[in-house]
Amino acid sequence: MPLLDPNPKSWQTRTPAGPEYTVTEPATGEALGTLTLAGPEDVAPAARAARAAQPAWARAPHFARAQVLRRAGDLFTEHAGELSTWLVRESGSVPGKADFELHVAAQECYEAAALASRPAGQVLPTEAPRLSYTRRVPVGVVGVIAPFNAPLILAIRSVAPALALGNAVVLKPDPRTAVCGGLALAAVLAEAGLPQDVLQVLPGGAEAGRALVEDPLVPVISFTGSTTAGRAVGEAAGRHLKRAHLELGGNSALIVLEDADLDTVISAAAWGSFFHQGQICMTTGRHLVHASLYEEYVERLAAKADSLVVGDPHRGQVHLGPVIDAGRRDKIHALVETSTARGAKLAAGGTCQDLFYRPTVLAGADDRAPAYTEEVFGPVAPVRPFATAEEAAALAADSAYGLSLGIVTRDTARGLDLAERIPTGIVHINDQTVNDEAVAPFGGVAASGTGARFGGEANLEAFTELRWTTVRGDVAPYPF
Repeated sequence: MPLLDPNPKSWQTRTPAGPEYTVTEPATGEALGTLTLAGPEDVAPAARAARAAQPAWARAPHFARAQVLRRAGDLFTEHAGELSTWLVRESGSVPGKADFELHVAAQECYEAAALASRPAGQVLPTEAPRLSYTRRVPVGVVGVIAPFNAPLILAIRSVAPALALGNAVVLKPDPRTAVCGGLALAAVLAEAGLPQDVLQVLPGGAEAGRALVEDPLVPVISFTGSTTAGRAVGEAAGRHLKRAHLELGGNSALIVLEDADLDTVISAAAWGSFFHQGQICMTTGRHLVHASLYEEYVERLAAKADSLVVGDPHRGQVHLGPVIDAGRRDKIHALVETSTARGAKLAAGGTCQDLFYRPTVLAGADDRAPAYTEEVFGPVAPVRPFATAEEAAALAADSAYGLSLGIVTRDTARGLDLAERIPTGIVHINDQTVNDEAVAPFGGVAASGTGARFGGEANLEAFTELRWTTVRGDVAPYPF
């Protein structure tokens, strides 16, 4: 039996005040259904409903909360076919990427279920005749703002742990992926037994997100998106004295040392730049290649790019699907054209048809090329040579971002030593930059965000408050 009704509007548990929105398939422009967007005036009622439902959910036994999350994980697997179709058609994912999102979503739920029974505090030594201890308590209502590019993963990895720890959640998915990044997730959790109103889903734009950040009943914001938007979220959260966990953009480097085996490297390098049309925060945005390998690397990476099939992922077997919309396509193309005008050589790609952008390789990219210095968020691989490991480290570190890093070498100890010189939140030796696991901490430094905030202890710190409690047998005496 299908989990979801064919009409997305019927899945909305609230009736927002915003305009009607057509859910569109980027590969074809076909309408998949309609829903109603939330405006800023919809946030306060949703936050009030979540706040009213939260205490009973927090008081539920830990095993009851865990049971809901485990069941949700099972449902992501049981309904994988149905949910995968929405990910493919609504977000432009190829089926393999959709399957990966569903796998990670299930694992996030299972890991979150384990959080519900984690030790909640510790007994402290004290100078007085009393019991002194700390305890982790829910923050209350967590606001989650999730983007379009990996809509299910980037919503569930905040929603699931926040719920497991006894919080209610108000989720604002990107309207372009309102179904697979919001309403489908809510349907899974409702089917799993989550009480009514504990999760509120408000598909909406920037104004709804701003109202969520400013709402006084929402003390913690978990935001994933661009660095520009993240700065605004962090600034607004600071004014309202609330915590903001920011997972932002990247321009991650892949360093290929002179001892690398190009027979194995090229596949990983292409995946790092072209997976999901480059619309991943961890995408390999800079290929730094030793000068002795550079010419062959560019030639082989360009050949790989030219061999990849770009097309409709719902109706054909393709490597790359469409980018999310015309605005994104035009930004990608503008960065490529400006970079070639400033000296980068177009070795592959650089063309598009509708929303299908060819995987692109730019040789000789340097600081004059915006496709090298900026986050492209598209299938573009700028390649730059280096002469020494010291130069490679300097080039990799010379970025406003610090999210992920890949280093390819036969000498893993040398790779680890090189990584120590480059500020970044994530490092992969002998792998490209795009990796994610539910058990691992995730986050970046500098313009990539406010550090690791997912996985184990990071989730505990993100979605709870640490409370100090003391207990005496009698009232404490004082000198006056």
